[in-house]
Amino acid sequence: MNTPSLPPPRIALFHGKEIRKILHKNEWWFSIIDVVGALTDNERARKYWNDLKRKLTEEGYSEVSDKIGQLKLPASDGKNYFTDCANTETIFRIIQSIPSPKAEPFKRWLAKVGYERVQEIEDPELATKRTRALYKTKGYPDSWIEKRMRGIAVREQLTNEWRHRGVREGLEYGILTAEISKAAFGITPTEYKKKKGLKRENLRDHMNDLELIFTMLGEAATTEITQKKDAQGFQQNRVAARKGGKIAGDARKKLELESGKPVVSKENYLDLSMKGKVRELPQ
Repeated sequence: MNTPSLPPPRIALFHGKEIRKILHKNEWWFSIIDVVGALTDNERARKYWNDLKRKLTEEGYSEVSDKIGQLKLPASDGKNYFTDCANTETIFRIIQSIPSPKAEPFKRWLAKVGYERVQEIEDPELATKRTRALYKTKGYPDSWIEKRMRGIAVREQLTNEWRHRGVREGLEYGILTAEISKAAFGITPTEYKKKKGLKRENLRDHMNDLELIFTMLGEAATTEITQKKDAQGFQQNRVAARKGGKIAGDARKKLELESGKPVVSKENYLDLSMKGKVRELPQ
């Protein structure tokens, strides 16, 4: 019997700062390091939090540490790692211990984000609408947003198959994703991010239209093969991932032959938050 897994993490924005969040026990839990970084603008947010956690314990606030959970969130290398997270109530308590002029605005933002979860339970479509709105706010064009949203749905369908077929989240998901990418583009996601000059950023948020399309094709083809072959366990799903990625890879090579241009691009959207608009990417 498979253990139920958490829904994928999401990103919320506070004053242009990314705050990772994930649903746990039917409520939002937030990355404490991200919260600390957003409030303090401290480049060593992890050390700041470790010092603060020790200080809170020494002052007798051990209940704060007791309410902190270790949940898996994506890191700068694209892999998921256990990270200190807390729900809205505990985050409020932590905020009170951080001297920052952003504290009060952050509390209001946090209350709003928490309320949004209640709304999303009643109307799941709101989550999709908010994701669209977030990309729009960042300056992405509507045509790109449509492809990105479709890609999210295709990815979710594939990971649901993996989950139900005995593939473990984390390392095994990462290996299968790398197999698809290598067969589709000739490089792994880690190599892809390096090519685009990315660190912590989400690779797919920095793909152009064609890169998104071939990513979707590879994952959709993998889902179809997985279902058709009734792949079970990691090894059988690895074979399906290679085959699905190859379908996208063959199509990519044919397009490159006809167009005379490579699909994999060095371009990215890193200047988005600074300029408030999207750099034109080659189609």
